Amino acid sequence: MLQISLTKRFLILVVVFVGILFAFPNFFYQHVEKHNDYNELIKVQAISEDASDDSFWWPKFLPSRLVNLGLDLRGGAHLLAEVQVEEVYNDRMDTLWPDIRDALKAERSKVGSIRRQKEYKLGQLRISVSKKEGLKRAAEIVEGLAVPVSAPSAIGSKNLNVYIQAEELVVEFSDAEKLEMDDRTIKQSLEIIRRRVDEVGTREPTIQRQGKRRILIQVPGIGSASELKSLIGTTARLTFQEVVRRTSNQDEIVQSQDKIYKSYNDKDNNDFFVLKRSPVVTGEDLTDAQPSFDQNGFPSVNFRFNPSGGKKFGIFTSNNIGSPFAIVLDDEVISAPVIRDAIMGGAGQISGNFSVEESAELAILLRAGALPAGMTFLEERTIGPELGQDSIDAGKIACVVAFLAVLIFMFLSYGLFGLFANVALIINVTLIFGMLSIIGATLTLPGIAGIVLTIGMAVDANVLIFERIREELKSSKGPARAIEVGYEKALSAILDANITTLITAIILFLMGSGPVRGFSITLGLGIVTSVFTAIYLTRLLIILWFERIRPKKIEV
Repeated sequence: MLQISLTKRFLILVVVFVGILFAFPNFFYQHVEKHNDYNELIKVQAISEDASDDSFWWPKFLPSRLVNLGLDLRGGAHLLAEVQVEEVYNDRMDTLWPDIRDALKAERSKVGSIRRQKEYKLGQLRISVSKKEGLKRAAEIVEGLAVPVSAPSAIGSKNLNVYIQAEELVVEFSDAEKLEMDDRTIKQSLEIIRRRVDEVGTREPTIQRQGKRRILIQVPGIGSASELKSLIGTTARLTFQEVVRRTSNQDEIVQSQDKIYKSYNDKDNNDFFVLKRSPVVTGEDLTDAQPSFDQNGFPSVNFRFNPSGGKKFGIFTSNNIGSPFAIVLDDEVISAPVIRDAIMGGAGQISGNFSVEESAELAILLRAGALPAGMTFLEERTIGPELGQDSIDAGKIACVVAFLAVLIFMFLSYGLFGLFANVALIINVTLIFGMLSIIGATLTLPGIAGIVLTIGMAVDANVLIFERIREELKSSKGPARAIEVGYEKALSAILDANITTLITAIILFLMGSGPVRGFSITLGLGIVTSVFTAIYLTRLLIILWFERIRPKKIEV
């Protein structure tokens, strides 16, 4: 018999109501977006809600989640960066050098005095020993410091290659260790870029790895590619290093374990520092950094170390009271204060020639962490909001044209039943936007194409059902029985067609990226809502009409 239980009717109406409720804020997109931004500002700046601006008001009982607009719709910046992974080799080798030096010093009677020589390539350590007959023993000592590579794919491999060349001991990272470091460097860069972008409150950025060493960065709503580069392009590599001396000669010859750094505060480029190459503490030991002001009222940055970094910094400052130490940011000495007392609490302050904006930006960079290696930007594009608006307008036109064409076709082909299908189609599109809002998905131009395609596919199920009902009416069945049998016989064809398309959408989502994923998401959601509206909602509308009118004859 043609009927639906009260429980099913209630559940169908609840699903429709919830979908419309979550889609509703998108009809007032700009206003709700300003409301959300203002609420975030209240949280950050601790503004009292009583002092809130009425122009950003939105009812609290209504949801305020919106469909995020992608880069091609909102405008923003696009960057393709290549990470210079080789730079990490040198940093790691600098970290290993003190351990190697101490191990060789313990065998000085056999190898003699040791000295680090100039490297010929990245990630290489060359060591000369005064007793040439001790080179073999020195190689054995360094080989003893090698450890297994941590990657599961490199079981049994060591992290160091040690050999003798031109009467010098050469230490390099093994190929397996380099692959592991490259992978770790890219993953770390991805995470740090994501943190930095999230710090400035941008909406739904796309940050993805491409190939072995490239990273795709797309940030909707940001002003320009240059602004994005300034945010993520700075390595913000912070170190605290021991000062050997100051100098005005950049070309001064220094010992191999020392290095010359430029002074950040010197505008004439005449002030340089000779520093110990190995840092006392690095930015990796930082746990927090906040913009502040020093005792003279100038902008500065307060920082705090983790227990390990605080302990190392405390030991260094207690052993070097009266001596200067350098705070180095990206190979520039931004401050070189004299140690007056031991700093045991793990907290300190960076002061320099900063503006308020620079101190705030530096705090963001330090909180997010240091990029492990520099980046080369291979491609950069700025997509203006006008171009995004053009895309939105073109998408609206495409949706409206497709919508009207389908509505007219269905009404002319199936009359009153076509009208029921049209109501379900309108609710179907609303449900798509409601689901996009609930899951926080990003709508792109290909996503709009997916919605347009869904509009055409959404009535396909209804066409199958209505044609089946026509066939049953021709076999002299009554209206109620014809409708019931029509739905039963069309169900398998509807499920087969939509399940295969859904599988395709899932494959596109799993295997694709960027625009392809945007298309697959709207297509997949559209399939789910189309099946729901065709099998349940349209049937409910027909049953409600049938129960009220009780027609003796129907025309489909």
